[in-house]
Amino acid sequence: MDHAAEAQRTDLMTITRHVLNEQSRHPESRGDFTILLSHIVLGCKFVASAVNKAGLAKLIGLAGETNVQASNSHPPLAHSVVTSLPFLLRLFGEEQKKLDVLSNEVFVKALVSSGRTCVLVSEENEEAIFVDPALRGKYCVCFDPMDGSSNIDCGVSIGTIFGIYMIKDKDNVSLKDVLQPGTHMLAAGYCMYGSSCTLVLSTGNGVNGFTLDPSLGEFILTHPNIKVPKKGKIYSVNEGNAKNWDGPTTKFVEKCKFPQDGSSPKSLRYIGSMVADIHRTLLYGGIFLYPADKKSPKGKLRVLYEVFPMSFLMEQAGGQAFTGKQRALELSPTKLHDRSPIFLGSYDDVEEIKELYALESSTA
Repeated sequence: MDHAAEAQRTDLMTITRHVLNEQSRHPESRGDFTILLSHIVLGCKFVASAVNKAGLAKLIGLAGETNVQASNSHPPLAHSVVTSLPFLLRLFGEEQKKLDVLSNEVFVKALVSSGRTCVLVSEENEEAIFVDPALRGKYCVCFDPMDGSSNIDCGVSIGTIFGIYMIKDKDNVSLKDVLQPGTHMLAAGYCMYGSSCTLVLSTGNGVNGFTLDPSLGEFILTHPNIKVPKKGKIYSVNEGNAKNWDGPTTKFVEKCKFPQDGSSPKSLRYIGSMVADIHRTLLYGGIFLYPADKKSPKGKLRVLYEVFPMSFLMEQAGGQAFTGKQRALELSPTKLHDRSPIFLGSYDDVEEIKELYALESSTA
């Protein structure tokens, strides 16, 4: 019996079955969104395999001098080749590449080959990628193919972040269509590559987590209907930037460490990979802070493919996401790589930081 048949035979909920179930709630659906998600999942499997083999394949080191691109004659990616390193090297050139470069090419090719996208925005590309008209669909995907790439060498969890929008006119798409508020987002998710490979996804109907079962080659539902605790015991921030923080952030962190109401101090947990920090926050509660400061007055995290997808997930899980001025998803980016401060996590914890900013604004 092959792996696909084995997965169907059991009572396990695979991500494929989950997405099909979601599709069944929309009778008007033609399956385009399902196909797009399946290609994103495929890209995640491919990158997970590359991450696992990164040391052996020397994918971590410097990229080769030459950058041989794949020709159009290559067949579409298929499940049977996801774990084939030789195929991967043939597809993306004989020179071995850095993992962040490789993962970007994997997702670009997987998304274009889906036939369901018309424009792509990647952290690795300065300009938007407009898909050839013959291969266009109605979706825009914004993604960070390798979040936390500076942590690769030391084995810390890294990940892929993505957000999906619908474009009104795929044949006349422009940058204006891409620069939408996060409230227009249809779906978002991330895939974390660590001790296990976990994909967390929301299509606007709650948040679910899936773990890759290597024996099946399938993502299995392991964290159904994730709800972030209303209040948490953890705060996550780079305290190395403390001297450059504004007043509300400084006061909030001080309150976390030295609460005046007799409660226990919050624990500091900061990994430095957004995917890993947000994953822990979703499961255990608390707050993740990346405020603006004197060095980065506009913040550091990018709006389209970091702030928006993570804010979408956090809200779908019952939490909040705040920029210091407004609800994060209501931002209207003006450039592809716009940045923003972000505070997101448990509802009550984010409410506290909102109150501190409101107080500062009222006394200014």
